[in-house]
Amino acid sequence: MNRMSEGEGWPEMGAEQETRHRKGRFVPWTLLAMWVVVLALAFPFAGKLGGAEQNRAVDYLPSSADSTQVAKIQEALPGGEATDLVVVYHRDGGLTDADRSTAQTQIDEVAAAHKLTAVPEPVPSEDGETLMYPVSTTEPGQDDELRNALVEDVRASVEGGDGLSADVGGPGGLQADMSEVFASLDGPLLYTTVAVVAVLLILIYRSPVLWLVPLFTAGAANFLAMAVTYGLHEWFGLTVTGQSSGVLSILVFGAGTDYALLIVSRYREELRRIERPYDAMVAALRGCGPAVLASSGTVAAGLLCLLAADLNSSRGMGPQGTVGVLSALVAMMTLLPALLVLLGRRVFWPLVPAFGSEVRQRRSVFAAMGSSAGRRPLTVLATGAVLLGALALGTLNLTGSLKQEDNFTDRPESIAAGETLAGAFPERGAQPIEVVVPAARADRALAKVRGTQGVAAAEPGRTADGWSEITVFAEAPPESAGEIATIEALREELDGGYVGGPSAQQIDLQDTNSRDRWVVVPLVLVSVLLILIGLLRSLVAPLILVGAVVAVWAAALGIGGLVFEPVFGFAGTDPGLPLLTFVFLVALGVDYGIFLMHRMREESLSGLEPAPAALKALSSTGAVIASAGLVLAATFSVLTNMPLVMLVEMGFVIAVGVLLDTFLVRTYLVTSASVALGRKVWWPGPLSKAPAAAPAAEREPVGVA
Repeated sequence: MNRMSEGEGWPEMGAEQETRHRKGRFVPWTLLAMWVVVLALAFPFAGKLGGAEQNRAVDYLPSSADSTQVAKIQEALPGGEATDLVVVYHRDGGLTDADRSTAQTQIDEVAAAHKLTAVPEPVPSEDGETLMYPVSTTEPGQDDELRNALVEDVRASVEGGDGLSADVGGPGGLQADMSEVFASLDGPLLYTTVAVVAVLLILIYRSPVLWLVPLFTAGAANFLAMAVTYGLHEWFGLTVTGQSSGVLSILVFGAGTDYALLIVSRYREELRRIERPYDAMVAALRGCGPAVLASSGTVAAGLLCLLAADLNSSRGMGPQGTVGVLSALVAMMTLLPALLVLLGRRVFWPLVPAFGSEVRQRRSVFAAMGSSAGRRPLTVLATGAVLLGALALGTLNLTGSLKQEDNFTDRPESIAAGETLAGAFPERGAQPIEVVVPAARADRALAKVRGTQGVAAAEPGRTADGWSEITVFAEAPPESAGEIATIEALREELDGGYVGGPSAQQIDLQDTNSRDRWVVVPLVLVSVLLILIGLLRSLVAPLILVGAVVAVWAAALGIGGLVFEPVFGFAGTDPGLPLLTFVFLVALGVDYGIFLMHRMREESLSGLEPAPAALKALSSTGAVIASAGLVLAATFSVLTNMPLVMLVEMGFVIAVGVLLDTFLVRTYLVTSASVALGRKVWWPGPLSKAPAAAPAAEREPVGVA
């Protein structure tokens, strides 16, 4: 009877094996073909993303901001499409007659080559060292590329030499410089990111072939993310900035490579136990898939919370970052496994995991670190908390918000022109405050503006469509405390009017970022907590993970406060830095907690007590988490080589935070907290109460007939 049962079971088992074999042959090829189609469809759109970027300060602001309203009204006024430039000539010790003659000749050439709204008249400084020519033209209209080309043409016509400086600035010059900087980011940023990831993967895998697979997969994911983002911009009006586009590629390569490291590590482990690569990959995805899905889910949920932000740039970064993370997830869960299965075991050469082989057991660094945390968990926790708290105090050293001219790591020509004007005309601000008021009350408003404390001069401007423009110059320098007070006073005085201009835009940026922090931060914390609770079936473990990443964020921001001005020489902090670094560090930092805690839960379910489970989980995942942390930190550190201070600050804080999270918080603090709490770490889930199950039997290699 027993023999008969066995005989009856053989055909069924053979059929299952045959089905699995067919899947093993066809599923990878099907997935690869699907990706070829997807990338072919994405090709026409991915390359257009750079042209969709909006990088003016007003593009970052919400439509409700005063300065945004001013910009919209000005565009509708006669000549609203004008490009305004300021040509500045300067010589220390005083301009010579030859200098003035050279300047006039060059300005005449500009006037002959372009249709200017008025003949530029020279404005000399009292000390005779500076000569300013206002230049305005509607020739390029509102086409940004034509505006930038106009600025470059004017700069080509304006030349100094022999001690005479000649710079082209003004709003048009500043916008051209900003556009040039953002345009220069795309290529170098992507190439540097790819190079950094490639080097790290080669060092991690020690294989001449294996590193190419996750790198190629991340590149495909980035290509898809760019195409989808462009589609969202075209169809739903998603705001795309140079900042968000740069972060998109870094996020795809950083997060995608992290997922790849986890999948490849588990796949290598399963190849020693299971003979056929397809079956080993299925087992690997079953084992680490939930952690990867939850990890990407926390990042996506955290980034989507930015939709609640009022700032256009932050709100646009939410969906854009989410697209990047989900593209990386889909690629790493489909394309990466397909390529690995098709390439077979030989992709790991020279360290090929042989079927039935055992990993050489040796005491790892992470096992030793875990043991030290396990021996004195409370001491380790207290020491770590004190260290993070001390680092967080560095936030008190963060300087005020960045001025517009301080946002470049290198001084562009427009900033040089502005600085020269500020020194040559100290009696009034070098850049105007733009005021628009209802046309019916223009005269009364002009009188109020002129009577406002801190106003040096005010002149009526254009009028149309029921609005009148007033150009105001403050007594105080641009973006100083005195000018800020003048802008605030004007806003209080003018009923029904709006106050804008570059300085007002910076004020609105700071105010909006402050408001967004109070709204977005709680949403991020709640959404991440809910995902962790669902994954870990616990309240305590998620609270530990979230509390740890918040502490890491504060410490990383504190380190930034200690180095930004004293070491890097930055004159301020980007207003959006606290919010964006919080979202990224909390969402990305929880990833590593998920990798660790999910493995800890697996070990606990297999019968281990909490302390041994925590130490075994750290020993098993420590190398993968360390590798993933290094890759993510390295990709974000690429931003520190960019020419914009806001990108440098963001890249630095996130990179430092990831390293703190990887090598201090996950390794020591989370492990020691788990050891100290014991089963309470899983409260109120079943693991917090149920007795340990019998240890699972040692897994044997699974052959395939």
